[in-house]
Amino acid sequence: MEMAKAYSPAENEKRIYKFWEDNGYFKPIIKKGEKPFTIIMPPPNANDNLHIGHARFVFVEDILTRYWRMKGRPTLWVPGADHAGIETQYVFEKKLAKEGKSRFDYDRDTLYQMIWDYVVDNRNNMENQLRALGASCDWSRGKYTLDPAIVKVVYRTFNKLFKDDLIYRGERVVNYCVRCGTAFSQLEVDYKEQDDKLYYLDYGTVTIATTRPETIFADVAVAVNPKDKKLGSLVGKIATIPLIGREVPIIADELVEIGFGTGALKVTPAHDATDYEIGQKHNLPLISIISKEGKMQNVPEEYVGLRPKAARELTIKRLEEAKLLTKTEDLHHSVGKCYRCNTVIEPLLEDQWFIKVEKLAESALSAIENKQTTFNARKFEKTAMHWLTNLRDWNISRQIVWGIRIPAWHCAGCNKWTITAGEVPPTCTHCGSSKLTQDKDTFDTWFSSGQWPFAALEVNSKEDFDYFYPTTVMETAADILPFWVIRMMMLGIYETGETPFENVVLHGLVRDKQGLKISKSKGNVIDPVEMVDKYGSDALRMSLVWGALIENDVAVSEENIKGQKHFANKVWNAARFVLMNLEDYKIVSRETIEKELTQADKDILIKYESTLKVVTKAIEGYKLSIAAESVYSFFWHDFCDIYIENAKTRIQDNDKSKVAAQHTLDYVLRNSLRMLHPFMPFLTETIWEELKEEKPLIISLWPK
Repeated sequence: MEMAKAYSPAENEKRIYKFWEDNGYFKPIIKKGEKPFTIIMPPPNANDNLHIGHARFVFVEDILTRYWRMKGRPTLWVPGADHAGIETQYVFEKKLAKEGKSRFDYDRDTLYQMIWDYVVDNRNNMENQLRALGASCDWSRGKYTLDPAIVKVVYRTFNKLFKDDLIYRGERVVNYCVRCGTAFSQLEVDYKEQDDKLYYLDYGTVTIATTRPETIFADVAVAVNPKDKKLGSLVGKIATIPLIGREVPIIADELVEIGFGTGALKVTPAHDATDYEIGQKHNLPLISIISKEGKMQNVPEEYVGLRPKAARELTIKRLEEAKLLTKTEDLHHSVGKCYRCNTVIEPLLEDQWFIKVEKLAESALSAIENKQTTFNARKFEKTAMHWLTNLRDWNISRQIVWGIRIPAWHCAGCNKWTITAGEVPPTCTHCGSSKLTQDKDTFDTWFSSGQWPFAALEVNSKEDFDYFYPTTVMETAADILPFWVIRMMMLGIYETGETPFENVVLHGLVRDKQGLKISKSKGNVIDPVEMVDKYGSDALRMSLVWGALIENDVAVSEENIKGQKHFANKVWNAARFVLMNLEDYKIVSRETIEKELTQADKDILIKYESTLKVVTKAIEGYKLSIAAESVYSFFWHDFCDIYIENAKTRIQDNDKSKVAAQHTLDYVLRNSLRMLHPFMPFLTETIWEELKEEKPLIISLWPK
């Protein structure tokens, strides 16, 4: 059997993948009564190329999928693509900016269609990149979060939540990005440390400390903690807002932090979440002084139209002139920024759609506590439980064009909303008027993607849902645990009565060889497609599961990938040697050859069996780095460096133990290829073809 002298990924990977896909090997065979293995792919954003972080999740999920397929389980990996809401619109707006245009140059329908066309092109490219990485997912079941059938499920859930009194529209303080022009949930605010000033202002009877003097025009009270012995006597008295002379009450509230500043808090309910809570408890009025455009309003004339930063500078100047700024201190604190564009988040009073999360969160907490859903690392379980315990009502409306439009129609006559499961209502359900206007807002993308596991299966067929749900594993990035994982649990349990996945496997970041986070600004980006073109998918796969447990960050460099290419060459050369020396070998059983085995044969067989146990246990325990490193060490050092060198002499000298050596070489090679297949599928399948086996390696059974 003559193999090529060197393995060429470029000549084999596309051919092998096409062979797998064309023959339907990615599709599961449903076996009634047999438990399946199911993964629903975290759908990559359909707005850009895959990055190195995507490659890590693809490899982790593909390794698990290929392993359980070889174990004989009905195995389904459902692929998908995410419309990604604000993230896609943000990317598209940057594209428009390069062309000297903005979203404001187009009407809603035109802008939506432009983004749709842009995403279609990128989605096709992204899916081809998944193929290049070797993702053995069932493309016939692939879904897009804007597929009409998926949208229908999202509408149904929204309507059901509304009927169950878990949805409401209300005016509350939300996190608003004036640059992106939309509200965000509490989870999407990126808090960053920075140095600022703390300003002490004279309110007549009391001095308060604030980082935002420009919001004094919206103050409606001053609050002190009732346990504050120093300031408690001020409760019931009057404070005077500087510059405008408005008198406000001094109230007591336990939300005031005694140790911060002077212990007295200026209460601005329309521009701070904590102040809003205080305002609601004490029935305080709401004064909004910052618009959605990020400009001052309802303020003295000279402030109107200013940005908050400019308004702060002017306020400080006027306070100094009036001798009402008593002192200034340096302050290091965290400030909320937009997670997309880094603009400072403005807490604004806005009319938005909210989900009451308390009952939903309790059901998810119960699933974790009862081990219906487990985590691959205890630290992630603690994080999930922390968020579920501390969630506030979820703002699910976004003021953007791109996404699933909220099926809510407003009646101007009675000022109420009619909710549907997507269809246009003929009349208002409250007053019967036919003059209805649909809400312009779209759903938070996490609301629609939070329904992904059950929606992606349900829209395929009832049989798919009944057989494959709940899924076996949800594998995704650790940093979206609060954004996505806990929301999938809340909505999945609410809609189906069952947790959407049995196991949560979270992976860390991909970092460069210095341990730095990979980013374009640092110039250390590793393009996975470029690495595949250069070294082959298998080399990249091994490098991204090497040296770190899934839950930890992994350091990767081109040198690492190149090193794994050397290993691929080692496997190829070893297989080539074995096959060249099996031309006169007729397969014999272990029983027949048992007495002829030398100590070297027995040693490698024992080592193989112990390695198989380690690899099997490690994969099933999601310790993929241990599995990869174990099979690597066994094949390179034990099999190649030691055993093959021993066998060479016996075969070349036509030793009496030649057949035993040939048998052992053949047995260990075939089973090593099986062990290696989940990690290096293209290389191993190419070699397997040379062995002329009846079944391709992808559907061969895991060794026993």
